[in-house]
Amino acid sequence: MGSLELNKAFAAVLTAGIAFMLAGQLGKLLVHGEKPHESAIQIGDVGAAPASAPAAAPALEPISPLLANANVQNGQTIAQRQCGSCHTFNQGGRNGVGPNLYGIVGAPHGHAEGFNYSAAIKGKEGPWTYEQLNEWLHKPSSYAPGTRMAFAGLNNTQQRADVIAYLRSLSPNPAPLP
Repeated sequence: MGSLELNKAFAAVLTAGIAFMLAGQLGKLLVHGEKPHESAIQIGDVGAAPASAPAAAPALEPISPLLANANVQNGQTIAQRQCGSCHTFNQGGRNGVGPNLYGIVGAPHGHAEGFNYSAAIKGKEGPWTYEQLNEWLHKPSSYAPGTRMAFAGLNNTQQRADVIAYLRSLSPNPAPLP
């Protein structure tokens, strides 16, 4: 390649750079974008209290009145779709990523033998009640802060009632309805 060819290549790169620079300056003159007054991401002390107290979360609607008319088949479909990748539902079933859920209604927290529960669940006392299952299914991270369960929860109250009715049916002696 001769020196004339090198000069042409250098001139092309230099011309392109100048053209991009001028186009950027012209764009800044024509478009007046507003810059935010404050950063969208607040970086600060993690332990610092927030500037304004967050509004209290609305109370969760009681699930007991809905259980009498809950649809077990719909609950099974929802449970298989939402929970089936981590949990099993059959009697004597294996633990997966999550514990086997057979007989969970009325069973103590951390009931599955051989499953390594998080400290958040190990710290819970007493059996799983309908209202506790409702809170858990609504938002596990709120019911047991620090849980390892990554499920975001079910916002629909009727769907939670259907799933709880299905879980209730997974027992030789289902717990009585409230």
